[in-house]
Amino acid sequence: MNSNVSQSLLTTEDTSPVTVINPAGASSFLLIGDHAGKAVPARLDSLGLGDADLSRHIGWDIGIGELGALLAERLDAVFVRQTYSRLVIDCNRSPDQPDVIATVSDGTLVPGNAGLTEAERAARFAEIHAPYHAAIAAELARRDALAMPTFVIALHSFTPMMSGPMRDQARPWQIGILHDGGDTVFARALLDVLRREPDLTVGDNEPYRMDLIDYTIPRHAYTARGYAEIEIRQDLLGSTADCDAWADRLARLLPLALERAGRI
Repeated sequence: MNSNVSQSLLTTEDTSPVTVINPAGASSFLLIGDHAGKAVPARLDSLGLGDADLSRHIGWDIGIGELGALLAERLDAVFVRQTYSRLVIDCNRSPDQPDVIATVSDGTLVPGNAGLTEAERAARFAEIHAPYHAAIAAELARRDALAMPTFVIALHSFTPMMSGPMRDQARPWQIGILHDGGDTVFARALLDVLRREPDLTVGDNEPYRMDLIDYTIPRHAYTARGYAEIEIRQDLLGSTADCDAWADRLARLLPLALERAGRI
């Protein structure tokens, strides 16, 4: 199916690879969504998958596009979000990660990612991966030029059950905060304020660890910036009402974490 794909990937039928919501937002929080979209360029013929698979967690982070937009409104924050499915190319992976263009995801074969030529791979990087990261870098540069403080908040969601050999193991956390290198003071303060919420079980580097697999936060936020990668369980983001509730909670707690971290 790849023989008809030219070196240029996106056409006039396709949407931009990155959307910036509330570009004039004045908040010190910069929201980003690496996996907020599930679109597939027309030339890739849905990667050989049906909509049911593209709508699963393998295709995107369920609920994050809606949550990010709602949170941007409540905080008056900029939200930079990816448009295309992570199965097309994963913008939270470096170019040398083997799963940056996955041929298999959670046991599902991705026919449209098999046997790609170097030109086909390069087109996905040039037209989707690079513009997304350029948009984040441009927003950070704009804010720096205005001497605006910035705390990068990466929004993600995770499945209720662990994938792999232990599929019957439920994940108990409603939310997790990922952090590793750089300035982790804000991330740890956010953990503290979340743990004060009586109805939440909060993961510290759970259900994933931030490590060398992650790309966006290490690239854009490890140098002289506060940050947190927020993971919310997908079954808690299944409706607009759910996303509204989380937007309300995070809009209340993120400023409290800044205060606790001594950053305001």
